[in-house]
Amino acid sequence: MKNLNRHLWYKQPAKEWNEALPIGNGRLGGMVFGRVHKERVQLNEDSVWYGGPRDRNNPDALAHLPQIRKLLSDGRLKEAEDLAALAFTGTPETQRHYEPLGDLLINMNHNETETSNYSRELDLDNAITKVQYTIGDVAFNRETFSSYPDQVMVIRLTASEENSISFRTLLDRGNARNYDELESISNNSIVMRGETGGKDGIVFRCAIKAILDKGSVKTLGNHLIVEKADAVTLILAAATSYRYDDPERQCLKSVEHVSGKAYQELRQNHVEDYQKLFNRVNLNLGHDNGDNSDLATDQRLDLVKEGKEDLSLISTYFQFGRYLLISSSRPNSLPATLQGIWNEKMLPPWDSKFTININAQMNYWPAEVCNLSECHDPLFEHIEKIKKNGKKTAESMYGCRGFTAHHNTDIWGDSAPQDIYMPATIWPMGAAWLCLHLWEHFEFTRNVKFLGKSYDTLKEAALFFVDFLIENEDGLLITTPSVSPENTYILPNGEKGTLCEGPSMDSQIIFALFTSCIDASEILDVDQKFRQQLLELREKLPKPKIGKHGQIQEWLEDYDEEEPGHRHISHLFALYPGKQISPSTTPNLVKAAKVTLERRLQSGGGHTGWSRAWIINMWARLEEGELAYQHILELLKSSTLPNLFDNHPPFQIDGNFGGTAGIAELLLQSHTGELHILPALPNEWTTGQVSGLKARGGFEVDLSWDKGELKEAVIHSLEGEKCVVLFNNERTEFETKVGNTYPLVFNKE
Repeated sequence: MKNLNRHLWYKQPAKEWNEALPIGNGRLGGMVFGRVHKERVQLNEDSVWYGGPRDRNNPDALAHLPQIRKLLSDGRLKEAEDLAALAFTGTPETQRHYEPLGDLLINMNHNETETSNYSRELDLDNAITKVQYTIGDVAFNRETFSSYPDQVMVIRLTASEENSISFRTLLDRGNARNYDELESISNNSIVMRGETGGKDGIVFRCAIKAILDKGSVKTLGNHLIVEKADAVTLILAAATSYRYDDPERQCLKSVEHVSGKAYQELRQNHVEDYQKLFNRVNLNLGHDNGDNSDLATDQRLDLVKEGKEDLSLISTYFQFGRYLLISSSRPNSLPATLQGIWNEKMLPPWDSKFTININAQMNYWPAEVCNLSECHDPLFEHIEKIKKNGKKTAESMYGCRGFTAHHNTDIWGDSAPQDIYMPATIWPMGAAWLCLHLWEHFEFTRNVKFLGKSYDTLKEAALFFVDFLIENEDGLLITTPSVSPENTYILPNGEKGTLCEGPSMDSQIIFALFTSCIDASEILDVDQKFRQQLLELREKLPKPKIGKHGQIQEWLEDYDEEEPGHRHISHLFALYPGKQISPSTTPNLVKAAKVTLERRLQSGGGHTGWSRAWIINMWARLEEGELAYQHILELLKSSTLPNLFDNHPPFQIDGNFGGTAGIAELLLQSHTGELHILPALPNEWTTGQVSGLKARGGFEVDLSWDKGELKEAVIHSLEGEKCVVLFNNERTEFETKVGNTYPLVFNKE
């Protein structure tokens, strides 16, 4: 019997990409189809992007900024938007896009076509996909993984009888076939060479080598041909000019480096490295095998869609999210894109870039609380790239110091506006929101050295708004021009607009950014004068306001929205991931936040996977466990593909990461300075256990509960800070020492 909590498994091969199983080491990824006769592993390398870096900042922006501001202030929306579409959009309008590396195709030479005992699985404990089937009397097995320590993909083919493995394999790039060469470089190795195109396009290389136990191997044309082997290990490596002057040399070096290692050694290296991260957190919601032990993952998902309960599938979904983050974001890789690292299209949806008006940020919501701090590193490195470009954007477009970025960025850290799409394009808040992840990492780790290294970036992000904010006639400091992503408002006269002054989300993000900068300067004991300036400016930011429907206002004025059920719920940033709105400190705003969510949902909100995931986190912060749980079920029912990938539609990975973060948020919260234990436990989660969740202040928390009652809470102090624990309105405070463990007992009424 399989541990359903830690496996995805299926009784048939993948018919399409959305059924294939993902593997990855942060940089090198694959989608394993598990086909019997014609296996396909679709390949990605995180730096295979079209084209090189460019300066896309609109040279006419700064000269027209005062005019656009005046038009907005005068209420002449159409004129402002028409001018902005010309003077404030990027030149050209689009950033670079992500591309697939190609396909590894394995054509098995099976004498018979009849197959039995088929199974295909993703083992989350070991980060290995497995395919098993029987033809005639021979049982065949394949294991595939992407190794972080060895930086290669490994495929192992074995059979129950000697001399049973024969196949042809080659590398390809799908229908586009836009690569330059596919060449055999020895009797057991082939290499694919290509360049992505565009000015300064990225050069890529991919090599594969076959290592046999008995049998024979040769190359014929551009195929590797294996005949009558007992077992075969395929080693695949990829490299690009983004990281290496000579990517082919690096590629072949990676293959040769591991060629002398036995398969078991490669496997063990991979598993041990992966488990150091994955095994930190365990979640069990009770009845982990239940009545579904013989059902495949897609069958269980179908039952949930029919209204059946499967708490174990929720545990699996949570751990799958952690698996995906480990697999798509490791130190020295690029950050996870809209699709992590898994993309099969030459021109993917939304370019498979980094969309930074929520989606890239959502990718990293589980990083700290789910004990994967190291997986945050690629985002921090990328922020530094954006900072360099963003300084130029700030100066040339806005005449401001500091740095800024808009609602998208790419491999090169492009900071200029993306698209000519008024509801989203002109929004100078992307870098500010990303920088809050630096502060979040510090809050969880209490790593003062990291904070010292990051302070300049936080300061430069804040400095942009010191210059950019404009005082309006009410004495408030507002952003202009901007938008409330990606919604449209309606004026009392019926006119519709997107470009605006002072949307609520902007003020909320700036409040959080200024606060983190102020707190950081106090902790580091630096920049007292700048700190004082931010304190004074923060006081003049618009506060969250309650509108005519009892809702949090989305704009500075109490406009109606054109789409009441819009997927973006930007004006609740202050609730999550921000912390301006909280049940313990702002009860009136909490009530208004509930109205806001209810109005969105009554009008069809939550219809995309990532939006539904955001809603889970918001209900968790509002301590509404039942409502959050209903949206976890809706995420599974409406926005989850057979391989458990999130569906926008199409596939976007942010919903997976947001959903994982939301499950953690129901069990532990720490944004108010207290460790709030089981703040929103759903009634259906009657019995359970979680270990290894992280809390701000440098704590790790283990919890268990039974019949809805807390049985045990154990706090591990990693940094020796004072601990404040809240459970059931009972507060416990105590001093801690580094490395000590504190079991807690709460009085029962």
